[in-house]
Amino acid sequence: MTITIKTDFINEEEIKKSRFICHLKRISSEEEARDFIAKIKKEHWKANHNCSAYTLGDSQEIQRTSDDGEPSGTAGVPMLEILKKKEIINVCAVVTRYFGGIKLGAGGLIRAYAGSVNHAIEAVGLVEFINQRELILNLDYNLYDSLQRFLIDPKIKISDSEFLSDIKVKCFIDEEKVDEVMNLLTETFNGKIIMKKGDSQQVEVEFLS
Repeated sequence: MTITIKTDFINEEEIKKSRFICHLKRISSEEEARDFIAKIKKEHWKANHNCSAYTLGDSQEIQRTSDDGEPSGTAGVPMLEILKKKEIINVCAVVTRYFGGIKLGAGGLIRAYAGSVNHAIEAVGLVEFINQRELILNLDYNLYDSLQRFLIDPKIKISDSEFLSDIKVKCFIDEEKVDEVMNLLTETFNGKIIMKKGDSQQVEVEFLS
């Protein structure tokens, strides 16, 4: 399962008079992550800290953190732990802190930085990438209405239809369900629909934890 944030996002909250601004960005490389961190630091150059964490790779193979002047282990690592716990990949989180005059202590900092990332992720929402396979169907005109009704239950959408001497229908189905759907089509339509597999694609769907 491959999970990431729906879109880039910014979330701000106040904790004991300090402003914590969490910036989330989808990234595809370490260079992109470093550029994003530098951009936030430039935008918020008056801030006391711009702490960061990011993961890259389908299994979070690359993990980086920075406390940016906060006590060691109180900012970047707690932020990374949220990304790891939620199994989020290819995301850079930067939490900007404007100090409000009240010290939070090590435990308070850990909760604040981790909470800032967690709240931003909850606000923006997550998506997962699903592998799908194109299924190409050839059928007679008198079967088309029945096919449309058949596809309603598994919530399969027709991506393209061609109406020539017969009808050619294209749809995408989750990779692990393709053979099951093909068997059901054969059974339901008594082998009257000619089927073949097409190309694969990866799509984003809302992730419901």
